[in-house]
Amino acid sequence: MSAVTVYVPRDSAARACGADEVAQALRDECARRGLALNLLRNGSRGLFWLEPMVEVLTPAGRVAYGPVQAADVAGLLDAGMLQGGAHALCHGPTDKIEYLARQQRLCFARMGITDPLSLADYEAHEGWAGLRAALKLQPQQIVEQVMESGLRGRGGAAFPTAIKWRTVLNTPAPQKYVVCNADEGDSGTYSDRMTMEGDPFMLIEGMTIAALAAGATRGFVYIRSEYPDAMATMCEAIAAAQAAGFLGDDILGSGRAFHLEARLGAGSYVCGEETAMLESLEGKRGIVRAKPPLPAIEGLFGRPTVINNVISFASVPLILARGAAFYRDYGMGRSRGTLPLQLAGNLKRPGLVEVAFGITLRELLFDFAGGSASGRPIKAVQVGGPLGTYLPESQWDLPLDYEAYAAVGAVVGHGGIVAHDDSADMAGLARYAMEFCAIESCGKCTPCRIGSTRGVEVIDRITAARDAAQRTQQVHLLRDLCDTMVNGSLCAMGGMTPYPVLSALNHYPQDFGLDASGAAAA
Repeated sequence: MSAVTVYVPRDSAARACGADEVAQALRDECARRGLALNLLRNGSRGLFWLEPMVEVLTPAGRVAYGPVQAADVAGLLDAGMLQGGAHALCHGPTDKIEYLARQQRLCFARMGITDPLSLADYEAHEGWAGLRAALKLQPQQIVEQVMESGLRGRGGAAFPTAIKWRTVLNTPAPQKYVVCNADEGDSGTYSDRMTMEGDPFMLIEGMTIAALAAGATRGFVYIRSEYPDAMATMCEAIAAAQAAGFLGDDILGSGRAFHLEARLGAGSYVCGEETAMLESLEGKRGIVRAKPPLPAIEGLFGRPTVINNVISFASVPLILARGAAFYRDYGMGRSRGTLPLQLAGNLKRPGLVEVAFGITLRELLFDFAGGSASGRPIKAVQVGGPLGTYLPESQWDLPLDYEAYAAVGAVVGHGGIVAHDDSADMAGLARYAMEFCAIESCGKCTPCRIGSTRGVEVIDRITAARDAAQRTQQVHLLRDLCDTMVNGSLCAMGGMTPYPVLSALNHYPQDFGLDASGAAAA
C-alpha cells in the first residue's frame, strides 16, 4: 500500500492555531492504524480562517480540510480523509475554493503548494527561471525589464523599483549592497512573513537579480525580531541556495558573485524606515537619517545600496522569467501587477488575497472576507498600516490604486487592511495612533517626538470637553498640530501619524462629540 501524501502548514499562523499538534496526531493515529503516511509541511495558502488547513493529495488533486484540530484527526480518518472522503470539515478540491479561485496569484503562485525548503520543488515550479534569464542580460537590460514592467515598491512608498536600481548601477563605488527591508511591523500585515516562511527561495532569487542589475556583491535581509520562524527558514534557505550554486562567488558558473545573509532586527517599529534600518544594520541605534544623501548613493556603510521590501524583490523573478509585458498587463493606470492584500481585524474570513490593482474595498470586505466576524455592520477600514487613513463606506468603491487613494488622502501602503465594526470608538483609535507614534518615535525630530505626545493630550481634552467652545478650540489645535507633523517631520513616522487621526475626525465627527458638519455639538 503506497503512502498517501498529506500537507500540514508550517506557517507561523497555522502553528499558532495548532498545526504542529495536528501533524503529530496524524503521525500517531496513522501509525496506530497501520496507514502509510507521507506528511509534508508546506507553507500556508493564506486562508487563515481555515487554519490549520490540511490537504490530502488524491488522484483528482488536493482536497482541503479545515480548520482541523488534533482531536478531529481520528474522525477524519474514519471518514476516509486519506481518500478525500466527505466530512463536515471538507472543502473539496483546494483550487476550487472560491476564496482562492478568484485570486490572481503571481507572487504567491507556489505558496502552500511546495515544500518551502525544497530546491527541487522550487525549481519544478518555475524557480530560478528569472535568475537564469537575468544572467544572460547586461545589468542595464535587467533594469529596463523591471522598468517596463511598471513595478513600484510594495513597502508603502510605491517608488518605481527600477529607478533605485539604476541609480545604484550608475553610482561608481568599490562595494555596493542589496538590502531587503523585512521589518514588517504594520498592523494587519503578514505577506512578508508568509513569503519568508513559505517561499524563501523566491526572495533570494529576486535579491540576486537585483544584485546583478546594480553591480552589488553583498546583501542582507533585515528581519524583524518578532519573526523567529522566518529568520530560521531564511537562514536555512540561504545555506541551501549557496550550497547549490545559486549564491556565492560563482552564481551558476557565471563568474558573478553575490553573498547574502539574514540579520535579526532590534524590535523597533521605526526600523521599518529605510535609513533607520541601515543604522541598525550597521550596529547603531535605529534613528532616521536626514536625506539627501539618498541610500541609493550613500547607503549601508556609506556605499550605494538597493533597498526594497520583500514583496518588491519577490515580484522580480516572474518579471524576468515571463517578460515585462506579462506583468504589466495586470493592474490599472500606473499601478501595475498584483498586490498581496492582507485582510485582518473584525472579518469573518481573514487571509491573504493576491489580486491585480483595481479591486475595491467593498469586494474585499464582502466577496472575500464575508463581512464582519461579529455580524455587526463594518464602520471603518484602515488601509496601509497603523499610519494609514480610515476609509468610511462612501470610499469603499474606489479602485485600489496608488493614485486613486492618494487623491482622497489615503494610502495603499503595504496592503494591510484592518476592519472595525460599528462598536469602534474612532476617537479612541485616533488617540491610539498618536500614542503609538509617541512610543515608537526614534526621537530625532521635534514634530514627531513632541507632536505625538501633545496629540494624545489634545484628543483627551476634546473627548473630555464639557462645552462646545472648549471642544472647538481643541479641534482647531489638533488640526494645526497635525499640519505641523505632516510638513515638519523627518520621516513618515511623524509625517503620516496624522492620517488616521484626521480621517477619523473628518469621517466620524460624532465620536469626537462633533456634529455632522464637524462643529462642536452643544
